[in-house]
Amino acid sequence: MDPYIGKMLDNRYEILERIGTGGMAVVYKAKCHRLNRLVAVKILKADLAQDEDFRRRFNAESQAVAQLSHPNIVSVYDVSRGGDTEYIVMELIDGITLKQYMEKRGQLNWRESLHFITQIMRGLSHAHSRGIIHRDIKPQNIMVLRDGSVKVADFGIACLENSAQTLTQEALGSVHYISPEQARGDRTDARSDIYSAGVVLYEMLTGRLPFEGDSAVSVAIQHLSSIPLAPREINKDIPEQLELICMKAMTADPDKRYPSADAMIADLEAFRKNPGVSLDFELSDLRPEETDEPTQLLRTGGTRTATTPAHHRTQPSREQPRRRDYEEDDPAPKSSWKKTTLLAVAGLLAAALAFTLLSSILKSVNTPVDQYVVKSVLGLTVEEAEALDGVKDIFEIKLADERVFSDIYPKDTIAKQSPAENDIRKPNTVIEVWLSAGEDKGTMIDVTGMTIAQADRALSNLKEKYKVTIEIPDESEYQFHDTVEAGHIISTIPAKDEELKKGDTITLVVSKGREIKEITVPQFVGMTYDQALKQMENSGLKCLGADTVDSERPGGEIIWQSLDAYSTAKEGDGISFKVSSGLSTVRKEFTVKLPQDDRTTVELTVYVGNETEPQFSATLNCSDEVAAVTVSGSGNQFIKVCFDGIMDQAQSHYLPFV
Repeated sequence: MDPYIGKMLDNRYEILERIGTGGMAVVYKAKCHRLNRLVAVKILKADLAQDEDFRRRFNAESQAVAQLSHPNIVSVYDVSRGGDTEYIVMELIDGITLKQYMEKRGQLNWRESLHFITQIMRGLSHAHSRGIIHRDIKPQNIMVLRDGSVKVADFGIACLENSAQTLTQEALGSVHYISPEQARGDRTDARSDIYSAGVVLYEMLTGRLPFEGDSAVSVAIQHLSSIPLAPREINKDIPEQLELICMKAMTADPDKRYPSADAMIADLEAFRKNPGVSLDFELSDLRPEETDEPTQLLRTGGTRTATTPAHHRTQPSREQPRRRDYEEDDPAPKSSWKKTTLLAVAGLLAAALAFTLLSSILKSVNTPVDQYVVKSVLGLTVEEAEALDGVKDIFEIKLADERVFSDIYPKDTIAKQSPAENDIRKPNTVIEVWLSAGEDKGTMIDVTGMTIAQADRALSNLKEKYKVTIEIPDESEYQFHDTVEAGHIISTIPAKDEELKKGDTITLVVSKGREIKEITVPQFVGMTYDQALKQMENSGLKCLGADTVDSERPGGEIIWQSLDAYSTAKEGDGISFKVSSGLSTVRKEFTVKLPQDDRTTVELTVYVGNETEPQFSATLNCSDEVAAVTVSGSGNQFIKVCFDGIMDQAQSHYLPFV
């Protein structure tokens, strides 16, 4: 049993099942318990984990792919290492590889091929703009989703464009899609990916590979020295301009290829808009120049193998596409080679003609003479469908009133037909067709200010209709916000009113409330109260008010603050003040007569103004008859004289402190 099944990585990713195996790693289906979603986890194979070179390459893949974010590239969510386990967490793709798709469909029609190659090139354009070369483009590394979109996957041997190449003795990439410079072990660049993408386009258009052989070396040699049959020689229905684009991408000389993915996309888009567009090159421009260079060596697995001269190669079999070779040899062998080639080509043409005749005979036997096979009109305009051979003068095209959404067929082209392709029908049968309304797109609604639960309910219709995924961040990923309450939605990606497509992910940005910051308390003493209030506007403190006290300081000046200056407080803490009245304090002395009764001693207390504590208090001998009392105050204050706690009204009086 697989030791990883049921294992939890980083206490977050639960491994559920194995879904694939690559050259360096095993891919598992897993569940992210933090975000409650299914993901793909790629784990370095156990037997390679101890190999420092493989570990280095695996880490290089992680770093390269983590930089990429594009709809046509498989997304990477996380790169981590748990103990001896190194792994990458990627989006889980609900689809199949382009190779599996082609095996099911066989030769694709040119419109579908155009649809796929354009998306592949957009993904490569994004990677190349980040300095990353894939170096292993092939249908097995292209994922086809249910909605017809594609994603480039498996940057297992990707490298940074400016990094030194260290794997010159390894045959990198699959040999059927390898570029000539890779076969030679030369340095690769973005044009190497363009060559491989051209081979993928060739295979989609023709249903076969451009070069085949009994060994990887023989196939690699053909990439170096031969060019394949032009796609239109295999399938005449392929538009001439699309053939030119394919052959330019597959030119053996990198300098004659498209210089960038964007340049190839430009021609693809121009062709899509106008299949008759005039390109600025022809097939003859792509042929290699004849040179007298010596036989080249092919580096494979650390050994060198000489390229076999053209006149010594094994002739292609009937199952293999015919090749053209441009190597120059001595005149006699070249003439012999031409004769042999002509005989082989004649044999192939004779076989093809015989096969065509046999197919026609069998079809005429199995199909009644008054019935016809319905052709596919999908992807065509109504006018193109009516003029199509096999439809014109045989069937009638009827346009349905309503349209249908389609992720594959462009708007205003036929996206659905009845009867279907390959059905047998009598002449004059009506083929009802439905035009494409384009891709079914929605609009993001506004859920800002809602709780997560409220937002999830509000988005339920979009989830059901467009199969979107709601990505809820972990609490540790919440963001501070001054006005949005904690646990409520700050914003979404995509934002309100932005376009929403099937399978999109809606990411919620959630608030953790206002950030409580620590601040340093300013020095307010010495300021006026008004100045202090103005400075507090940006200090983060709240003013709790001020009391007026007598002081020798100027009136209105703060003489005390409740939080010490330069101490640390939290934003939102309160502070109070004492403000000078502007009245100075003066000391005064006056005489009090002591009671002359039967008491021997008496307790004398003297209060100033509204003070609750006496300024003077003493126990005196009545025999002294008088006592000198000193008090302090400002302005005109009432002096209250008390003996044993009882005010002596005769001696209580107002005293000016001047």
